[in-house]
Amino acid sequence: MTTVPDKPALEGLEESWGSTWEKDGTYRFDRDGAARGGRPCVYSIDTPPPTASGSLHIGHVFSYTHTDVIARFQRMSGKKVFYPMGWDDNGLPTERRVQNYYGVRCDPSLPYDPGFVPPHNGDGKSIKAADQQPISRRNFIELCEKLTVEDEKQFEDVWRRLGLSVDWTQSYRTIGDESLAVSQRAFLNSVKRGEAYQAMAPTLWDITFRTAVAQAELEDKDQPGTYHRIAFHRADGGTLEIETTRPELLPACVALVAHPDDARYQPYFGTTVTTPVYGVEVPVVAHHLAQPDKGAGIAMICTFGDVTDVVWWRELDLPNRAIIGFDGRIVADAPDAITSQTGRDAYAELAGKTVFSAKKEVVRQLSESGDLIGEPKQITHPVKFFEKGDKPLEIVSTRQWYISNGARDEQLKARLLELGAELTWHPDFMRVRYENWVGGLSGDWLVSRQRFFGVPIPLWYPLDAAGNVDYDSPIAADVDSLPVDPSSDAAPGYDESQRGEAGGFIGEVDVLDTWATSSLTPQIAGGWQRDEDLWNLVHPYDLRPQGQDIIRTWLFSTMLRSVLEDNEKPWTNASISGFIVDPDRKKMSKSKGNVVTPADMLAKHGSDAVRYWAASSRLGTDAAFDPQNPTQIKIGRRLAIKILNASKFILGFDGTDADEVTEPLDRSMLATLNRVVAEATAALSSYDHARALEVTESFFWTFCDDYLELVKERAYDNTNPTRSSAVSALRQALSTLLRLFAPFVPFATEEAWSWWNSGSVHASSWPTTAELDVHGDEQVLALTGVALIGIRRAKTDAKVSQKVAVERATITCPAGQLEALRSASADLAAVGRVANLTFAQGDEIAVTDIVLAEPADS
Repeated sequence: MTTVPDKPALEGLEESWGSTWEKDGTYRFDRDGAARGGRPCVYSIDTPPPTASGSLHIGHVFSYTHTDVIARFQRMSGKKVFYPMGWDDNGLPTERRVQNYYGVRCDPSLPYDPGFVPPHNGDGKSIKAADQQPISRRNFIELCEKLTVEDEKQFEDVWRRLGLSVDWTQSYRTIGDESLAVSQRAFLNSVKRGEAYQAMAPTLWDITFRTAVAQAELEDKDQPGTYHRIAFHRADGGTLEIETTRPELLPACVALVAHPDDARYQPYFGTTVTTPVYGVEVPVVAHHLAQPDKGAGIAMICTFGDVTDVVWWRELDLPNRAIIGFDGRIVADAPDAITSQTGRDAYAELAGKTVFSAKKEVVRQLSESGDLIGEPKQITHPVKFFEKGDKPLEIVSTRQWYISNGARDEQLKARLLELGAELTWHPDFMRVRYENWVGGLSGDWLVSRQRFFGVPIPLWYPLDAAGNVDYDSPIAADVDSLPVDPSSDAAPGYDESQRGEAGGFIGEVDVLDTWATSSLTPQIAGGWQRDEDLWNLVHPYDLRPQGQDIIRTWLFSTMLRSVLEDNEKPWTNASISGFIVDPDRKKMSKSKGNVVTPADMLAKHGSDAVRYWAASSRLGTDAAFDPQNPTQIKIGRRLAIKILNASKFILGFDGTDADEVTEPLDRSMLATLNRVVAEATAALSSYDHARALEVTESFFWTFCDDYLELVKERAYDNTNPTRSSAVSALRQALSTLLRLFAPFVPFATEEAWSWWNSGSVHASSWPTTAELDVHGDEQVLALTGVALIGIRRAKTDAKVSQKVAVERATITCPAGQLEALRSASADLAAVGRVANLTFAQGDEIAVTDIVLAEPADS
């Protein structure tokens, strides 16, 4: 317990209580207690690991506060809360940040430089890709490690200031050794079970950075283009004319496609046509993604012009005739389907050319053959770019690793849908997004990436006597040796001298998609296959909190990995937060450049105020945020200050909470508070934190504005025989309110609690209705509050101070409420300074016949 300060203030509470909580281990997972009580006494949270590349934004504060409120409620309800924090530090965002921060790029062909010093160190200069210094993979990874560690320290500082009650001893990094081992083990399990497989597949590719690009890094930019109308030859001598902006991909054409309902082309579905110039026979097929109102209404499917081509290629099971290489130029070897000498000669004219030059050549060839119809039409259309790139993305064919996800396995898909239905969603309508995603799956999960800072795929490939790679016979890492890096570790059964030699081996250089590791956060944090006692205590987790935009990625992929490993769902509840939008109702995101970093907001307004703003929004609901006018944050700060001041005021009355509460007004207040406890508990139990805050706050202001005013005269009067009833009721209410508010405004409540209690409010028990088992008439407090407002209004209308005495006054009230109102007459008369207070029956509560003891102009 501490002394109540003369002037309570919010300033400095984050630092003082944050260090106390850490020193005392207030939020550490009580593993021994959990082991004694077993799984039912544990509440476990699969916390989202934020991407450690740059800085947190206000949206992170918004959604993580929602989770923390539930964690604090469950802890106070007696659960042993397992609440770890992870950092998602592998992936393209980290690599891009390192490139921009240090002015470097990775070139795996370069040797390691142990004394390397980067040319830049986050000096804010704009560094073009061409000016970035090439360095070895090992040097590059060292810089990634260095920068992410620094970013994570800054992130942790923000989380601590916000008051997240995570157990910092349970933190993990997705690039840490344990995470690597878990990710590699799960991948090898999938290889062994036949769920992971290799295939030549299309990949979004940035030719400048020479890397695969994830969909999250895509950006549409409007670019000028040209529609060319091209004639394909039918078997009956006629033609089918298509329009395309990419005639250079004609040698890669594998089909023509139209909408199944398009009457113009229905007679041709199931037939074939021949490509002009190159003479390849291709089918005419139907697909719902074809647009009848675009161009000629029939399109050529090429491998690959855009992402729609990839969808068509997969869903229609078409051949792969890719012709664009990693450097963005046409590859030397013509597709096998081009068999005529004329076609092969025409293709030879394209080999080695950029797509721009190849386009000019194909247009010339079509003009000469007479298959270019009419004049080209100039258009402007959206083209996909890598967000950091300056050239349009290409789609190239590469050997990639996939994991089955239900797209081609109806039994697996059905299981994923079944478990999604079993999962309790908050709010429930978010379930549909998951079901739509699973139901619409069209291809398996591409998990390999051509990056550097990630989880290495734990495989090697043998070389035959001629030095050829046998990709069909991968060499798996020994599970006991994980984690491994095949680019630097020798394959099992070989030594390093055999790397790249005939009869030896080569290591897999690709890494796993970042989601292939993040999808295993329950396993990483929970000790899967390395600490079975912990795993059995926390799994399946009670809660997966996350944003709505990653239901199709993070939530789905985690559900998939859990099904593949254990055939069960990884959690019982999923809470889905909405977006933070700017004043124009646009989603805040780093890529849009409209984010607000939380550090300044926390420093300016205080953490409790920011938490109040976040907790005021329900799950699944978007919230607008205007940093120039943060109204809700200001309201939250006012609430936190009022909690401190009200606590100081109540603790100023000598007494305890153990005395019997006898007076009707006191009993009415506690009965009302008892209902609030029931409603807030029910709301938090159903993950409706906003409702819990709403009912608690509403009562609190009534308590402060009405009840405190009504009983303070009695509480000050040591001669009043009912004083102990008031003081006891006040202290019981304060204890209950501080605990009700604790999950939302942890710093102010902890400060006030410490003035009269030992231990932390956050380690105290959640209030129950049994504690306030007082039989009182709730309407007494409500009616008396209305009457008090009437007395105050009468004085205000008379333009006198509220301290002015009243000689007499009459309060009218409906007959059925007269007795309840009359039971609080003494307190009402005392606070209103009414010498003679009478009551009469009336249609409503109103103050009449009021006579002031002093003239109105005194």
